[in-house]
Amino acid sequence: MTGFIRRRPLGSLLLILLIALLGWIWHERVALWAFPDIISAYTAKEYCSCRYVMNNDAEYCHGYVKQWLPASGFTDDATDKRVTVSGMGRSNSAVWTGERQGCRLQP
Repeated sequence: MTGFIRRRPLGSLLLILLIALLGWIWHERVALWAFPDIISAYTAKEYCSCRYVMNNDAEYCHGYVKQWLPASGFTDDATDKRVTVSGMGRSNSAVWTGERQGCRLQP
């Protein structure tokens, strides 16, 4: 084994890094699985709060919730005060429930 490391130090380093990366992915698998849901849920909730709790205009709120990973679908239903956002294969909705409660994610 040490002969292999001496002959191919860069390949050995890449192999060790790959094994470490796979170990980290396995360790964080639950959090990584939840990540796509977080993007659309955060965007829906924050946009709903910006638009219907703080009463800002739609253009401002779109800029406020803009993220590095873009949403693939966005619906703002002003009559029901419901915001639905899709991104990374997941979809989440937030609805304004009242002045005292603000916006709430829908299951």
